Amino acid sequence: MLEAYRLGGSLYVPVTHKDCLSIANARKWPELRSVIFCTEDAVAAEVLGPALDNLRHCLATMRPSSETLRFVRVRNPEILTWLLALPGVDKLDGFVLPKLDMRNIDAYMDQLGGSRHRRYRCMPTLETRDVFDPARMAELRDYMLERGYQDQILALRIGGNDLLALLGIRRPRDRTLYRTPLGLTIANLVTVFKPHGFQLTAPVFEHIDCPEILAEELGEDLAHGLCGKTAIHPAQLPLIDSRFRVSPGDLEVAQRILDEDRAVFKFGGSMCELATHSAWAEHIVMRSAMGR
Repeated sequence: MLEAYRLGGSLYVPVTHKDCLSIANARKWPELRSVIFCTEDAVAAEVLGPALDNLRHCLATMRPSSETLRFVRVRNPEILTWLLALPGVDKLDGFVLPKLDMRNIDAYMDQLGGSRHRRYRCMPTLETRDVFDPARMAELRDYMLERGYQDQILALRIGGNDLLALLGIRRPRDRTLYRTPLGLTIANLVTVFKPHGFQLTAPVFEHIDCPEILAEELGEDLAHGLCGKTAIHPAQLPLIDSRFRVSPGDLEVAQRILDEDRAVFKFGGSMCELATHSAWAEHIVMRSAMGR
């Protein structure tokens, strides 16, 4: 079963990109762990037709399997319908569903039900005004659980730039996203969704020339239990993947916690408690197994 910990740094690539096919086939950037070909915000309306033609050609000619996980960010439910009917769509691992909320969730998820399409994993993106209302997010969570949608959801993506746009803010260059109004929003999403088994991925870092701030933000992403991060440039990928890679020290502690019979013990200068630390330890071991 595909696990969200395999995502690592997910590179967004517009379907207008001339190298879509070589990226999908892992010839360009072979170390790329996951790619999201975008038909939505990264594609202007006037070039959507040629962009979709390029995507159709890529699906028809890309290799059936790749070390790189391959997703398409659809523009709307109609594009998902079109995409599911294309030859070669089975070479994808799944789809990113933009601006998901209670108004459009069924239009997306109903298409992915049934035996024919159950293999696909989707990543709904939380990026509408509802995200700022914990009660609306709890309603969405409960609906997904009631409808059984969780089984096909690989992770929920946090649409940082869209959420900032709703506030009339652009991400500053001198601080992490957690030192903006979205810090509280991300924390709320974690506490609403993660206790119910949903994984979340971290928002994009749009400044390519601020690696020190990106490194600081990655530390915050990990502290919030997020399982991957969107990249807008391949230069960001080594740093993202290295920070999400489990350290030998964390793995040793996790394995000791899972192997230990005592309820509480001291290790590495810290208290380790099976009742409260086992879930963390299981995630660490799983992340380590999924790393490359």
